[in-house]
Amino acid sequence: MSGQDALQSTELQDFAQMLSELFTSGDDHRIGEVVELDRALWATLTELGLDRLTGSEGGGGSGAGWLEAALLLEAAGAAAAAVPVAENDLLAGWLLETAGFDATPGVRTAAVLDADGRARHVPWARFADSIVVLWESVQGWQVAELSRTKVELVEAVNLAAEPRDHLRVDPSILSGREVPSGTVDDFRYRGALARVLASVGAMDRILELVVEHTTARVQFVRPLGKFQAVQALAADIATEASLAHAAADAAVDAVLAGGFGEASARFAIAAAASCAGHAASVVARNAHQALGAIGFTMEHELHRHTNRILSWRSEFGTVASWDAELLAAAREAEDVWALITGGPPR
Repeated sequence: MSGQDALQSTELQDFAQMLSELFTSGDDHRIGEVVELDRALWATLTELGLDRLTGSEGGGGSGAGWLEAALLLEAAGAAAAAVPVAENDLLAGWLLETAGFDATPGVRTAAVLDADGRARHVPWARFADSIVVLWESVQGWQVAELSRTKVELVEAVNLAAEPRDHLRVDPSILSGREVPSGTVDDFRYRGALARVLASVGAMDRILELVVEHTTARVQFVRPLGKFQAVQALAADIATEASLAHAAADAAVDAVLAGGFGEASARFAIAAAASCAGHAASVVARNAHQALGAIGFTMEHELHRHTNRILSWRSEFGTVASWDAELLAAAREAEDVWALITGGPPR
């Protein structure tokens, strides 16, 4: 059963409805201010078991899969929620389980360290209780969990003012457990898919804001939405958001079918990241054109969503890198049509 078919189930419909009621759209930070962890919302997520939604039940998680995680990420993206749902569960929690560690309660993020023990643009690091790190040693790739107090941290933010801090860990204190060599690649694909899913949720909210504004705002005795040029802006937003949604759904289906190690799943994730990245340009541009100056004001929520989708598309791989990956896969494929459609070779 595909992800779209599964969404018709009563349980998942109820879950989606619960998420829509849990998250309120738009945080209250202002342009230039650093987004802080919403601890009240995080406490609610923890109480509901959503902080470790996909963690194994034996390890204290809720035992759900990527279909449920997709709904959670889309809802969080639509609400511009200031909580590390992807980092704590899908990255840090997954790394700990892969390495055979127990995951105790707390706020976590994850990072891949270079040879000097450094990692740049780590999400939510300053607010984390611990940081799960992945690095390559002479014995192979290893995972360890470090208290934030043991990590040198230089605070930084992305375009949306979300925390994206730079870290350094003294290599001499690193002691972990070995994990399969493909873990580092899986980490990148997992992170990319998480960002795509949050982005399509944000795009849905952006479209809602555009429709609301152009329907209510009257110019020259007519609502803005009656003007053909404005209709074209909204139609392009809807088209690009729908394409990104379709690609994201296909990527989730591919992961459910074969896991992140399968070439088909990695191709689907690359396609989704490419589609969402290119869509972000059109969605952000058209939305601000449709709303005009009000969309840039501190009081309006539009900039919180557009800045996020423009920032998220550069994490876990740039748009250009995903485009290049798709091109390389197409060049190597014996049957490009089967690669694109996911069907059998002709």
